[in-house]
Amino acid sequence: MESTAAPASVFLEREGAAESADSIPWYLTAVLFASAAVIVGITWDISWHRTIGRDTLFTPAHLLVYAGGLAAGLSCGWLALKTTFSGTGAEVGRSVRLWGFRAPLGAWVAIWGAIAMLASAPLDDWWHNAYGLDVEILSPPHVVLALGIYAIQVGALLMALAWHNRASETGRRKLAWAYVFSAAMLILSVSVLLMEYTFPNQMHGATFHRVMAAVFPVLLFAIGRAGQMRWPATCAALVYTGVSLATMWVLPLFPGEPMLAPILRPVTHMQPSEFPLLLIAPAIVVDLLLRRHSAPGEVPERALTDWGTAAVGGVAFVGIFGAIQWYFADFMLSEGARNYFFQGDTWGYTSAPGAWQYEFWHGGQFLTGEFSAAGFAAAAWWALPIAFVSARAGLWLGNWWLRVRR
Repeated sequence: MESTAAPASVFLEREGAAESADSIPWYLTAVLFASAAVIVGITWDISWHRTIGRDTLFTPAHLLVYAGGLAAGLSCGWLALKTTFSGTGAEVGRSVRLWGFRAPLGAWVAIWGAIAMLASAPLDDWWHNAYGLDVEILSPPHVVLALGIYAIQVGALLMALAWHNRASETGRRKLAWAYVFSAAMLILSVSVLLMEYTFPNQMHGATFHRVMAAVFPVLLFAIGRAGQMRWPATCAALVYTGVSLATMWVLPLFPGEPMLAPILRPVTHMQPSEFPLLLIAPAIVVDLLLRRHSAPGEVPERALTDWGTAAVGGVAFVGIFGAIQWYFADFMLSEGARNYFFQGDTWGYTSAPGAWQYEFWHGGQFLTGEFSAAGFAAAAWWALPIAFVSARAGLWLGNWWLRVRR
């Protein structure tokens, strides 16, 4: 007689699906907390440098960053030990083997990020003692720290994706928000890395538009393609905006004064970061484009669809996002933005006051001197092919994200 028993893989899949549908596991919650803690801590640390200047290993901002690194490292380390030595068949089946141990792919990435982050702390302390304040954001210790932070963000995203993709219909509704939150923290991390390019004074320059076209379409299209909900890219952009605004509004409530020369302007409270990028508008367009060609979380059958979607989406991103940020930059340099809500005209104590605060900066590699429409167009048109490549890469990445199960 032929056996009617289902293959073991079917039972593993059913067990994994049932477990996914019940609740978000505590270790995924811990990693999501870590992803938020490290980037909010970094934003706080940048404000600390702009306001106070003097730095020690155990400032409150650093402690929040370390807490995030420890939460990711300890929770994922526990998960690796548990899966290796006492994991169920389903847990072992959805894990990745490394050096004799087993854990989900996202957990391994987060563990590596936690090790890199915590290793960078004493290196950064030594760097400051030897050379003083950082002249640039990306000093050698900060490069190690940044790699660790992004590894935790990617690890959290991969863990959320694995649970999201294995979930039943009921569980997917809850896990979709875990995925969206992890994606939003990744957007926030990238925006912090690019902050030297995103002052309102730079938004009439071609470099700003090219950099934005290279970075954000890949994120928005990947998030939109892999999200199994109606508006994944839009929701991620909303969460990014909400967290950014919260930190921007909370930091100035606390007093702070410079403690390291040269002090070139009076500062009495913690200086916030810039108003968040207006990514909600292009995110809506991305979601609408993806819904037109495929259902949420579904890969279209024809590859040509992705090429066409990327072409339309790249042009839409450059046109819509570029136009919105262009006019918003005009407002941010006006008196109307110099209030608590928009936090316009906020500068660190090392920036000497001057007319430059209220002017667009047109100097640089591609634009020199006063603004020239012809010069801007000659340099900025490159944003279109860059956005096309970025959007196509995002769709490819999103298709891969949809297959993440471990």
